[in-house]
Amino acid sequence: MDTIKYILTENQMPKAWYNIQADLPQALPPVLNPATGKPITPDELLPLFPLALIEQEVSQQRWIEIPDAVRSIYCQWRPTPLYRARRLEQALDTPAKIYYKYEGVSPSGSHKPNTAVAQAYYNKQAGVKKLTTETGAGQWGSSLAFAGALFGLEVLVYMVKVSYQQKPYRRALMETYGARVVASPSTQTQAGRKILAQNPNSNGSLGIAISEAVEVAAADEQTKYALGSVLNHVLLHQTIIGQEALTQLEMAGDYPDIVIGCTGGGSNFAGIAFPFLGAKLRGEQDIQVIAVEPAACPSLTRGKYAYDFVDTAQLTPLTKMHTLGSSFVPEGIHAGGLRYHGMAPLVSHIVNLGLVESRAEYQLACFAAGLTFARAEGILPAPEANHAVKATIDEALLCKQEGRSKTILFNLCGHGHFDMQAYIDYQAGRLVDTEYSAEEVAMALAGLPVVGS
Repeated sequence: MDTIKYILTENQMPKAWYNIQADLPQALPPVLNPATGKPITPDELLPLFPLALIEQEVSQQRWIEIPDAVRSIYCQWRPTPLYRARRLEQALDTPAKIYYKYEGVSPSGSHKPNTAVAQAYYNKQAGVKKLTTETGAGQWGSSLAFAGALFGLEVLVYMVKVSYQQKPYRRALMETYGARVVASPSTQTQAGRKILAQNPNSNGSLGIAISEAVEVAAADEQTKYALGSVLNHVLLHQTIIGQEALTQLEMAGDYPDIVIGCTGGGSNFAGIAFPFLGAKLRGEQDIQVIAVEPAACPSLTRGKYAYDFVDTAQLTPLTKMHTLGSSFVPEGIHAGGLRYHGMAPLVSHIVNLGLVESRAEYQLACFAAGLTFARAEGILPAPEANHAVKATIDEALLCKQEGRSKTILFNLCGHGHFDMQAYIDYQAGRLVDTEYSAEEVAMALAGLPVVGS
């Protein structure tokens, strides 16, 4: 019988996270203090993050050891399976070989606990009592709520209002784990009140929710902020995905020609792609890497590579990234986890270096791809993951058209069990494709901070 899934034992789980900064041909531009325009110091980040995570943020070491306590919790769902999508290959009648790493087996149903557990651990070690955060579709919020329950940390989640309304079961899961969930923008923070004064009907955005969470954390010594994507240490924690996939593909006697991930803030994409990109940078293997984002929020394909704020209220340091402008609020598409105005600095940097191809896809075509995948493989992808599914199907059909085989790997970063209303709306014809507002982006980019050379 042909092998469908490749399984590792708990003892085969990686013992260290991979840090791509050690292999970059050019160093990542520094994070800047917006008040001084100078590189930010660790002391300036201490109100938001514990020292251990700050050290990981700036580390140049190739390998950073995973604490035993974190690996022990990872064993609840890791290593995750690698699947050969044989039925999808047959449905597409393609000579391509398709593999997918399935992160939906985690307790919260996505890749996000890989960093949530790590962040909760380091905060607990530092004596922190409470964590604040933002969430879009709710995958990150539910993951941090899960991690907070394990380590006895209070968790406050600002959930983007459009997703708060679209995804009540995600909200319920967070509350089941013990977190408090607030629709953002809210009246509980100065940042939220300012947005509501300008637009009482605001759907919210990840940038706004970040502002609210940061504001609360900065005002309380016993509270820290946890971010689910974008930052270097978050992407670092996700590289366990790609490392496992490398070992599993060795078991399959294969190596990918193409690696694909969806991109919003960059964490699941980095998780699958960075270990393979590291091999490419070290001259070990060549590979094509594709980052897929929503056309309604196309930071990589339509954004500007410039210094910008991570949040809308401009409470955070400046990072150099592909951005649509921190004040840009995307349309309320169902891929809530991808509705972010910027892209992770590390992902932006490698795109700027020409190491990664970026694409933007519309939501209707992505949902169609998700249904094709579900009907062949039996797993319903999250709306975010559908972007990677769409690009994978496109590449597989191109192989069919050209009459040649390639090995394609993508990250199925989460299941869609909490996103059924989106699929109901899609099949009922109630979803539409939305363009990003070029005028709004132009206005947001006009407000970019001025940074000296």
